Amino acid sequence: MRDRSKRTKLTNTQFIIIFLIPLTVLLRGCTQCSNSDSNHPNVIIILADDQGWGDLSLHGNPDISTPNIDAISLEGASFDRFYVQPVCSPTRAELLTGRYHVRTGVSSTSAGGERIDQDETLISEIFQASGYRTGCFGKWHSGSQHPYHPNSRGFQEYYGFTSGHWGHYFDPPLDHNGKDVQGKGYLPDDLTDRAIDFIGEGAEPFFVFMAYNTPHSPMQVPDRWWQKFEHKIIETAPHDSISQNHARAALAMVENLDWNVGRLTDYLRANDLEENTIVIYMTDNGPNGIRWNGGMKGRKGSTDEGGVRSPLFIKWHNRIAKGLLIPNISAAIDMAPTLIDLCAIKPKDKIEWDGQSLKPLLFQDSKTQEVRTIIHYWKGKVSVRNQDYKLDHEEALFNMIEDPNQLQDVQHQSPVVLQELINIKENWKSNVLQELPDSDNRPFPIGYSNKHHDYLPAGDGIPHGNIQRSNRYPNDSYFYNWISRGDSITWDTEILTSGTYEFALHYTCPPDQIGSTINLNIGDQQMSYQITETHDPPLVGANEDRVQRIESYIKEFKKVTIGKLKLEKGRQQLVLKASQVKNESVMDINRISVQRLTN
Repeated sequence: MRDRSKRTKLTNTQFIIIFLIPLTVLLRGCTQCSNSDSNHPNVIIILADDQGWGDLSLHGNPDISTPNIDAISLEGASFDRFYVQPVCSPTRAELLTGRYHVRTGVSSTSAGGERIDQDETLISEIFQASGYRTGCFGKWHSGSQHPYHPNSRGFQEYYGFTSGHWGHYFDPPLDHNGKDVQGKGYLPDDLTDRAIDFIGEGAEPFFVFMAYNTPHSPMQVPDRWWQKFEHKIIETAPHDSISQNHARAALAMVENLDWNVGRLTDYLRANDLEENTIVIYMTDNGPNGIRWNGGMKGRKGSTDEGGVRSPLFIKWHNRIAKGLLIPNISAAIDMAPTLIDLCAIKPKDKIEWDGQSLKPLLFQDSKTQEVRTIIHYWKGKVSVRNQDYKLDHEEALFNMIEDPNQLQDVQHQSPVVLQELINIKENWKSNVLQELPDSDNRPFPIGYSNKHHDYLPAGDGIPHGNIQRSNRYPNDSYFYNWISRGDSITWDTEILTSGTYEFALHYTCPPDQIGSTINLNIGDQQMSYQITETHDPPLVGANEDRVQRIESYIKEFKKVTIGKLKLEKGRQQLVLKASQVKNESVMDINRISVQRLTN
């Protein structure tokens, strides 16, 4: 783990409950709260995945109807200038920790770079330590192996997928508290069912992170929602067939999302939970395609306004004024400190937040706010936003009050502001960005607990020789073209506890290819296994896609136990090679699963 002693606090911000594309929590030790104490309200954070600020009827989009999401704003507060990061996992890290993602170890969206460092405290851990029942439903995207898995980071209940994206949304394979299960129906509907069950099955207070997977690709949505848009011309999207269908599918997916949000809020109302539940709705980045977004520059992946501006709606019945519009800038880093403040939780340990509590703004204790700036960073690009101006990654300056679409560079008209924001940017790079290492060399842990299986997915492995990924995006991919004895796959692992471990492969192999023998090596231990059973299912997903995807298609992989090894604690490389190749290919492999049996 990296040394945290040189951390410096740069900026503060806060949050509450969110309908989001992801979330977690920030402190480990807290004073226990009473379940019957109304000062400790329930929290639901709803996070949408790849939904833009403009994908709401409330914001003026003429092509969509989102009455249930809009109602959260109309019945509570809206933050007019709320900001996230340009892509998924950085926003989730900031939501869950209240700190800039570069401090938390999150450097990418796959291959281990999405993991939040173990010395960070998540908001879920704070709420769990304070007596809350905690549940996360949907896309985690903050680490797959324990102790990065949500069950090891403050969530007693988890149902969803830990990868950055998923390959199929109908009856998909999922993770339920570390066990493989089969989903039921369309994934956002299934996630909502599970969250409602969790809310209803136990006592208050509860903390729920509703991390929906849509409208992230693949662009799959049931006919019920697609039919409205199938032949609709989306005037605000390019008029080629691919762009039109992508926009149609995204809007249809958001309308399904709105329906599920309505199911949640209706359940709260029908079960007398509305008054003591904070509901938050937000998204994780800008839109994942070219469609209406209020004329803002940039989309997903961009540090410009359109890539980082998100809705933030917070409702707390009879506590937060209805229809409150807050113009002050705020950000995902504010959510953890805000929720801690709103729920009257007293953390045991001090957290060095980059965000600040938004409670004074929500309750209008102060209509002013300390002068602040918010930093956006992705892949070497840094932009700086204060209340009135934006310095983009090329150091062009925009007056966002007069020019919200970033059309006119005003650096020559406002040289003092320009230099001030450049100084803030350079200071942030020197004192915050330096905490992000040049490369992520953290190993993938095995054996954190014998209560859990550990998974080493293809997305975390490295192919050598002829072996290729099924797609250039590592998330939810598999390895294929394993054709020679010189080919191999490696995982950089760390055995956390000495003991006996059982290994299993998840593979496919056509009938004419069975018979190859593979070797699994880890440290100085080795085992061999001959593939004797065929398993050759078709790829799935294409028939349900409304637009041809850019990610990998998927298939069902067969699990076979290959043996046990006694391993010593320490960092060791796991290597898969073939000692015998039968016919033309060894197999396709999706992942290795590992179970610690004894100490």
